[in-house]
Amino acid sequence: MTGKYQADLPDRRFGWLVLFATLPTLFCCALPIAFVALGFGASWAALYSSLPVIGLVAGNKIWFFAISAVLILLASWLTFRPGQTCPSDPHLAALCTRAHIWNRRLVIASALIWGIGFFAAYLSAPLLVWLG
Repeated sequence: MTGKYQADLPDRRFGWLVLFATLPTLFCCALPIAFVALGFGASWAALYSSLPVIGLVAGNKIWFFAISAVLILLASWLTFRPGQTCPSDPHLAALCTRAHIWNRRLVIASALIWGIGFFAAYLSAPLLVWLG
């Protein structure tokens, strides 16, 4: 393995960290609205009462959104920055290319999850008041 490929490995791990850092934003905000909208409000209430950590996440959602936004921005910069190269060895180049593709997918998925959670937490209620 060349030094260039080894430098790309932490980026991949960072992509997974970003994906899991955005999941609390989904649990605190988007999933409850989706459950209630689909008629599964009682199921969400049972899940909420059996997993008290969901209440902790919902109570500190500002921090979760801020930290996950910073992580997504950092991961986006690491993933989409110009000048990234892969090794010249064909096998390592294929692995490097595959890792870059997965990094892009993870960052985009994380940003989408974050966006859904942000809309559900901060924009859906004012939008309904403004429309109604």
